[in-house]
Formats: sequence, C-alpha cells, structure tokens
Amino acid sequence: MEHFNAASAEALEQTLLSCLRSPRWSRRVAEHRPYPDLDSLLAAADEAAYDLTWPDLTEALTAESLPTLPPDTYSAAHTALSAAHAAYEARFGHVFVICLEGVPQGECLDHILEGIRSRLTNDPEEERVVVAEELRRLARARLVSILRGAGL
Repeated sequence: MEHFNAASAEALEQTLLSCLRSPRWSRRVAEHRPYPDLDSLLAAADEAAYDLTWPDLTEALTAESLPTLPPDTYSAAHTALSAAHAAYEARFGHVFVICLEGVPQGECLDHILEGIRSRLTNDPEEERVVVAEELRRLARARLVSILRGAGL
C-alpha cells in the first residue's frame, strides 16, 4: 500500500487505467488516497465502479479484449467461441466481458461459453447490470494483482 499511496498522480492514473479504462473511476480511486490497507482500497474501488454510468462503462468496454483461452484449447472450441462472441456483440453492441478470477484454467472455456449462452438470454438492461458487475470484478482482480506485484 505504501507504493500505491506514494505513487505520483501520473503513475497511479496509468496503473488504475490498466485495471479499468475509465478515467472517472481512476480519478475517484486516486483522489481518496491514502488508503490504510488493501480492504479499504478495494472498497473504494468497488464503490467507484458502482457509481459509473452506462457511458462510463461503454468507454471502459472499448478497451476490453475477449477472454483468452488456454494455449492447448482445440480449434473447434475457438470456432465455437468466435461464433458465440459474434452473436453476443450483434445482440448487445459491445465485447463480452467476464471475470475468470478463481476459475481453474482447465474450466475457462466452459465458463466462458456458459456465460455467453446464459447472458444472450438477457434483455439489454439486465445485461448492462451484469456487464457493470463483471467490469467491477475485473478491475478489482487486476488491482489486487498489481498490488501484489508492487507494479507501481
């Protein structure tokens, strides 16, 4: 936490934007420094994510990439995943995001495909809520990863 609290505004902004590509979110998290501990930082990051508007989330979505598959995934799985992503993007107009934190690598493909299949049944408003939660979870996981690696 010392590195996070002592980082320059510019370095911290770049670090936070690598967690979630939302200037509004990164500013809010940075402005509330210093944080006494990781739990306080994560609570502030969550709160800032909950307050994002759909335009803020859309901006963050533009920087997201599709979840990556393990290198040994067979080609038929790549084809199925590509088709599922295309159907999702056609329905909702943005990339599919899902946090795979805690999912064993061997289960990632099934988790992604199940997520897309189940979420394709959502109406756009329901999916916005799910997307916001997935982006929040991704930001949180990335922030923890960076702090554990002292990437500031």
